[in-house]
This record gives sequence, C-alpha cells and structure tokens, in this order.
Amino acid sequence: MTVNTEPEALLSHLPKADGSATFSYAGYMIIGAVNGPIEVQRRDELPEEAAVDVIVRPAAGVGGTRERHLESLLQSTLRQIILVENFPRTLIQIILQVAVAPENEYVNAKVAQAGSNLPILPALIQTAVLSLLSATLPLAATITSTCLAITTEDGAQRIIVEPSAREIEKSQSFHVFAFTSHNELILAESEGDFSMEEWEGLYNTAHRQCCPPDTTDDDDIHMDEEGPRGADLKRFTRSTMEAKLTRHPPPRYY
Repeated sequence: MTVNTEPEALLSHLPKADGSATFSYAGYMIIGAVNGPIEVQRRDELPEEAAVDVIVRPAAGVGGTRERHLESLLQSTLRQIILVENFPRTLIQIILQVAVAPENEYVNAKVAQAGSNLPILPALIQTAVLSLLSATLPLAATITSTCLAITTEDGAQRIIVEPSAREIEKSQSFHVFAFTSHNELILAESEGDFSMEEWEGLYNTAHRQCCPPDTTDDDDIHMDEEGPRGADLKRFTRSTMEAKLTRHPPPRYY
C-alpha cells in the first residue's frame, strides 16, 4: 500500500449526514459522519447540554475493547471543543469508519496490534474535527494532533515525529499529543518506558509540530528529531475549510 505523505480531505460528500469528511494521511483513511443536534433517548438526556456519542468502526470485523477505548478518548476530547451547552437535551453523534489502515494493523479480519491503540488516534481526531466543521456545529476551537516515538540506536536517543508502524514496534515509547487552535494541550496519551524529562522533550516537540509559529526562525533548529517533519495539520484544516467556502459560499440574505 502506498503511504500518502501529504494529508488529503474530502468534505460534505455523504448526503444523508449533517456533516462528513474523509481524511487520508500516513497510511490511514478514515470516513467520518456527524449528525446533530438530534433527538436523544430519555436515559441519555442531559438537562443542560448535548450528549456526545462517538462510534469507531474498524476496517475489518466488529469493534471490540480497542474501539471502546478509542471512543472514550475521543468523546472526552471532542466534548471540550463542542459548544454542548448550546443544545441541551439533544445528541451529537460522530461515526468514524476506518476504511484503510497500514498493512500490519489488520490480519485475517482481526486486529493484529491489539496492544497498541494509539497510532490511529491522530487520524481519528482530524477526521472528527473536519466532520464537525462540515456540519457547521459551533466549536470553541479546532484540534491538531501528532504522534511521536522515542528510539535508541547505538546509544543515541532520538525523537521521531509521526513514526511508521515498524518504527513504533521498535520504539522505547510511543506518544500522542493534541493541541487546540489556541495552542493549549487537550490530550496526551503515552505507552512504553520514559522519564518525565523525556516526556517534557516530547511535549516541546509536539507543541512545535501542532502549534507552528507564523514565522520561522532559521536559527531555531532542533537536532534531536529524526526523519522529516510531519505535515502542518493546523494549516491544512484552515486551508481545507477555506477551499470549501470558496467552492460553496454561504447564502446571502437581504
């Protein structure tokens, strides 16, 4: 499978959903659909805000504990940016279908990497945010996410931004960070062995990746990162929405 090195997105292509997006990057293709605010069952009704329901469907087979864990992380993260207080006693439903995953993710219709739930998380977050924007739901901010790994070779420790599946398998630890468009940390998940000092270095690297400054200082070069710098998904989200508005401008009322 050819791994796309640049992110791609298609918005509002599912006619029966209030908002939809297909996001492709780093070997993943995720299809997202958002419906809401819609009627909620009485047992799930919240008197002062909307309930947020996230459903993750795997590329093959049926969902299990891996998908339930991802749904929990996504639900707690996304409800922090959705203005749920604007829609009391309603439901906002987000469905994320994994269409394509790296080849070693799924074998014989079962999850091969059952011990690692995190590599797919940035793609799920990005798809969910694009789907929410497509549905024109009010958000307090958008989210940009990235993943990093610590590897040790010949006694030298390196931080790899957006590592491949093989690099993740060989890594000492693997981490996912997500930041809002206000440059605030909203999610941090880690697996493996690492110290607090190493985590702080990972945080700084992730912050530079997800919250790039408007201007780049050529003297500010960080030599502890290996491999190409990941895509600027913050700018990608903005340019994707600008392109959509250019093609389909909102109606004018006189």
